[in-house]
Amino acid sequence: MARIEKDLDILKTKLLNGNYCETDIERIMRAAGFGKIWHADQKRASGEPYFIHPIQVASILIDLNLDCETIIAALLHDTVEDTEITLDFISQQFGPVVATLVDGVTKIDIIKAQSKSIQTVETIRKIIIAMANDIRVIFIKLADRLHNMRTLKFLKPEKQILMSQETLNIYAPIAAQLGISEIRGELEDLSLKYLKPDIYEKIKHYVAYRKSKVNRYLERQQELIKEAAQKEGIEIKTEARAKHIYSIYKKMLKYDVEPSGLFDIFGIRVFCRSVNECYAMLSVIHGMWKPIENRLKDYISVPKPNGYQSLHTAVIAEEGKIVEVQIRTYAMHVAAEYGIAAHWLYKSGKVAGNFKPREIALINRLKNWNRFNVDNSQFLDDLKEDILRDIIFVFTPAGEVIELPTGSTALDFAYHIHSEVGNHCMAAKADGVIIPLDKELHNSQVIEIITNANAHPHLHWLREVRTARARSRIRAWLNKNNHLHIGKNVIVVDKEEPAPSPATHKKLPTVTLPDDIKNMVREVIDKDRVTLKVGGEKNMMITMARCCNPAVGDDIVGYVSVGRGIIVHRKDCPNLKNIKEINLRMVKVEWATVSSKYVKRYKLSARPTQDLFAEVENAIKKYHGHIIDGQIQESGTDRIEGFVTIEIDRKEDLKKALKSIRTIPSILSIGGYDEI
Repeated sequence: MARIEKDLDILKTKLLNGNYCETDIERIMRAAGFGKIWHADQKRASGEPYFIHPIQVASILIDLNLDCETIIAALLHDTVEDTEITLDFISQQFGPVVATLVDGVTKIDIIKAQSKSIQTVETIRKIIIAMANDIRVIFIKLADRLHNMRTLKFLKPEKQILMSQETLNIYAPIAAQLGISEIRGELEDLSLKYLKPDIYEKIKHYVAYRKSKVNRYLERQQELIKEAAQKEGIEIKTEARAKHIYSIYKKMLKYDVEPSGLFDIFGIRVFCRSVNECYAMLSVIHGMWKPIENRLKDYISVPKPNGYQSLHTAVIAEEGKIVEVQIRTYAMHVAAEYGIAAHWLYKSGKVAGNFKPREIALINRLKNWNRFNVDNSQFLDDLKEDILRDIIFVFTPAGEVIELPTGSTALDFAYHIHSEVGNHCMAAKADGVIIPLDKELHNSQVIEIITNANAHPHLHWLREVRTARARSRIRAWLNKNNHLHIGKNVIVVDKEEPAPSPATHKKLPTVTLPDDIKNMVREVIDKDRVTLKVGGEKNMMITMARCCNPAVGDDIVGYVSVGRGIIVHRKDCPNLKNIKEINLRMVKVEWATVSSKYVKRYKLSARPTQDLFAEVENAIKKYHGHIIDGQIQESGTDRIEGFVTIEIDRKEDLKKALKSIRTIPSILSIGGYDEI
């Protein structure tokens, strides 16, 4: 209990130094007293008293200067879930606002959820919905996750991996969307620490080594900048800063280099009193040193969607070294560090500034999002693709601003406007120039869609869109108008499709294995690149058995059927024993790829993740690689095993593609099918 008393003393000191009024400090400490009693007999995995966790969560939020109700809710955020206390009691004692905030971050009951994986998805769904109504819910959850990540070393390795992956996929992107850079950076760094410990330590040690080398140099450059500013009558402050470890890791992947190959790990920030002085200092710095072409970014005139504002430039400073410089006002710096939380800065019992929830781009997207009711397996994927990706702004010809996730194409734009515009999209223009429908759009482009009554969606469009909205509309049209049933990641040929003649090349009816409790994607296939082979021959009359539905990668066997050609079953199909003369009529059947490119099959091992094959596809895309088929064969709580077949334009690019795959956080190993 001594530790709790010590932490409560620190908490009260923070409150006294944080401009909280006496009445609210009394309310907060009263809530702390309740929480201390209610959690009295509970322990964390570290062996410490459980109530230390709510105190630390509240402490993080006090550092963000959040309001009294949010701090109280943070202290009580686990009471409904872990004790006998009810929301009605919290409402009576601390008001309905606090009760609503506590309810927003309370997990879905495991009994109602039926399984741990469903509970996780449903809890995230609940938090996102609550967040759309009161943004303070996500502040509490981010602080809760941050403290849990700081103490993750006390959990089992498999739990560390799962929490880190979830943090990297969901909570860090939310912090980024809200502009809370410090929390986002720490969440990303801590996630990398457990997902890629070797890389994390490598970058951490390199940054520490380089910092000792460059400190004196950066101090000298800051002095030169201050001297130049003083001559112009501009009052500034400066600081040296280092990129977060995860940010360095992403740059390493982007440029395929070691940390030593990056020149902007360290940089200088310049703080000014006004926007005019920011631009004046940009001119001063460009007058001192030669700026690097295409490195100037004006986020003051065109802020990022999360509200971030700053001028970024890179110059060739003394000794020919490249230095990245950020220039911003003090107010912009507060917004960059606290993000949306800056609107809630607590000053003498009031919320600072004119906070308007409708001004938060993330909240607007959530309120207009129509994917809250999709099934569990699809919800997180859609959330990551539609809401948590970085955003671009494009314009209609009439000047209307349209927000789309980074990487969106003209097809995504068309379906955002209206389903019928997308379904009849024939071509597109960007700034008056015809562009391919699958070309990635960029900020500030004016997009025009050209429609034709005879145009309609095609199967390959599913690979060319980025938003769940566009993908669901394309699937719906294809399911309705084609002899195809298209699910989340598979294509199934309609049962009424006419049987091919003996001379016809039989395309593969694709099916999936049942999802396990994690709802992970267990199979992917490019229907046009996989077929069946019997004794080296591909152009034979083949029918897939309906009783066992063989899937790509299954162990299979065929038998000769009079009038129906070769019927293919899984080797473990129980119906085989009932077939007359099966041993005499059995033939060897194999899966085969159909591609004019270089094709190789690999066995892989990975941590459980819902979109493994999508991550692999993205990793090899820049080398013109493509997944022909892939399937998870075995899965457990801590890893999955399977295979993937890849085609690539040039054999010499295969090593680069494999190296790119190995950088995926969830990948443990990948090698030739007989190598692992």
